[in-house]
Amino acid sequence: MAQSSDASVVGVPDPEDNTPNMIVYRKIEDIITLMQDDKAAGVPIRTVKSFLSKIPSVVTGADIVQWLVKNLNIEDPAEAIHLGSLIAAQGYIFPISDHVLTLKDDGTFYRFQAPYFWPSNCWEPENTDYAIYLCKRTMQNKARLELADYEAENLARLQRAFARKWEFIFMQAEAQVKIDRKKDKTERKILDSQERGFWDVHRPVPGCVNTTEMDIRKCRRMKNPQKVKKSVYGVSEDSQSQSPVHMASHVIRKTTKDDLRKQINFLNVQIDRHCLKMSKVADSFIAFTEQYTEYDPFLTPAEPSNPWISDDATFWDLENSKEPNQQRVKRWGFSLNEMLKDSVGREQFLRFLESEFSSENLRFWMVVQDLKKQPLHEVPKRVEEIWQEFLAPGAQSAINLDSHSFEKTSQNVKDQGRYTFEDAQAHIYKLMKSDSYARFLRSNAYQDLLLMKKKGKSLTSKRLTGLMQSS
Repeated sequence: MAQSSDASVVGVPDPEDNTPNMIVYRKIEDIITLMQDDKAAGVPIRTVKSFLSKIPSVVTGADIVQWLVKNLNIEDPAEAIHLGSLIAAQGYIFPISDHVLTLKDDGTFYRFQAPYFWPSNCWEPENTDYAIYLCKRTMQNKARLELADYEAENLARLQRAFARKWEFIFMQAEAQVKIDRKKDKTERKILDSQERGFWDVHRPVPGCVNTTEMDIRKCRRMKNPQKVKKSVYGVSEDSQSQSPVHMASHVIRKTTKDDLRKQINFLNVQIDRHCLKMSKVADSFIAFTEQYTEYDPFLTPAEPSNPWISDDATFWDLENSKEPNQQRVKRWGFSLNEMLKDSVGREQFLRFLESEFSSENLRFWMVVQDLKKQPLHEVPKRVEEIWQEFLAPGAQSAINLDSHSFEKTSQNVKDQGRYTFEDAQAHIYKLMKSDSYARFLRSNAYQDLLLMKKKGKSLTSKRLTGLMQSS
């Protein structure tokens, strides 16, 4: 990866750049520099002994929070956690065992990002750089460098997109791997994690906020530099020191036909980018129809019979059975929503997550669904219980939320209602869909269940035979 030509010295931003983003970067980098300063009582950086290995140059989330509270005169630890999460979202600190860039007030290990990867260096990585990085990860064949599910999907998509130049990308990745192998083992481990932290910012986990994306409104202002900037008081900043005549001329100039035409053209381009071709829409509808053909009673008769037009209720008994047939198990693989709608599917998914010690996300989703059905007088008490169990500092079953969802949920808790956790639930749903649900479908638990039902060894098939014979 080549360094940006705008920065002559690695980690040193252009002193003449006074854009709002750069001003924020400078402030964050001043804090990060103080954190790493041993002489100024910075955050203790240490090497931790793990099972058969050592984890070099790490700090804990609790140490970072304590340092922020002490050195920035912050009274509320929650404010320090929020500030630390904003710093982590920009990639200046990152967890070594997770791709979600948030700060936790516990023993989670974090590492400081190298100045080379700081956002003030005006990094604008391309998809080819990301493809080289992912390809390099697959060559190193280390357990700590295994691709996450969403990264494997990204690699497959990039390989299809760059099919013609994939040989060049592979050669670049191979050359970088050879160079990395010549480095010291400890140094290589740190650099690998720092590079991963960089890509967690620029190609984040699905469901997390991408801090590198530009807001369409900001982009529109950049495309229209003649437009007058407004202050928070509703009066243009440039006009505050001008006469009424000058102010009127600004308004006239701001609303010329050329300016309006530019805005319309720009917005049309943005609309076109988010439009789908009719052929793709038709293909999606056809694929959906084909997938659900055997589940549509208008296209495929229900087995053993349709209870809506007959006196046989066997179909409903099978749908409510704790021993699902092959058709039900197959449907779980269509989408996460299909599996969560089935009580047996939820139970199987929960067992799988418990075996991985990561069931808190699904349990949170389920209790939020249950909250929506509670009597109104019980809602405040239930909201507080959910908050304490899953979201409060030091919660027993803490879940990972991005800073935006956590902040919005924190505000909603003050005005308790059935939909207090709607934003948090939507975020957790996206995380499960992109990560744990995909793992479940590839797991032996689901594959064995699917094969067993195909072979007709389920109790459902036996029960169906008995019911049909008795009728």
